[in-house]
Amino acid sequence: MNKKNYIQILESPQLISNENNSELKNIVQEYPYFQSARALYLKDLKNQESYKYNNELKVTAAYTTDRTLLFDFITSKIFQKESSKKGEKTSLKDILLPNKKGKNISKIEENLAIGSPLPFTKNESFSFNQWLQLSSKNIIVRNQDPKSPSEKKTLPEKSENESIIDRFIKTSPKISRPNKANPSEIKIIESKQNSQLATETLAKVYLEQKKYDNAIQAYKILSLKYPEKSGFFADQIKRIQILQNNK
Repeated sequence: MNKKNYIQILESPQLISNENNSELKNIVQEYPYFQSARALYLKDLKNQESYKYNNELKVTAAYTTDRTLLFDFITSKIFQKESSKKGEKTSLKDILLPNKKGKNISKIEENLAIGSPLPFTKNESFSFNQWLQLSSKNIIVRNQDPKSPSEKKTLPEKSENESIIDRFIKTSPKISRPNKANPSEIKIIESKQNSQLATETLAKVYLEQKKYDNAIQAYKILSLKYPEKSGFFADQIKRIQILQNNK
């Protein structure tokens, strides 16, 4: 891709065609911190409704210095494009009929649009942040059992402050038992999803992350917010439950 063509699609991203895919991919691979190229490549994947889009969105966010600009771009009118692919959705009745298990699961995933590009809107910054959140790292604890004394490492001598802390832990007074005459009230705070933040996109984000319980809760909230679509949300919940039970 020459400089003139690149500037042209940079100024008018709607001009991106399938022919630009390999060229943009090569630019991104050669210059991973070329943010505008990554944004254009992302737009190309969105146009194709590619299964690679969702993962590439995370990668692009990792290489983007200001994620608010990325969010503004993917929620802009110029970025959004209606898919020309209109697949027929399978009814729950067809799914639950005796059939091959693998085929049923694949149909459910297709109906739930799992793997399809996530359609964020301007007021869904919370959903966007949920999608980009990093998974917590598990601390690996290795058991050290030296075979010989030579392998044992000598522990460093404790400082005076550390010794004081150790003595305090050993001699600290125990907490007295509460008086039964004046029982203390313990308030249990349940973590609930904010109904204002629940959107269909957030439910799909939870699905992509395989947080099925969260997705079901999001659809339940949506069915209360939009009773006219409660039938659709109920079907989505049933599909998720079938998927959850077969994983």
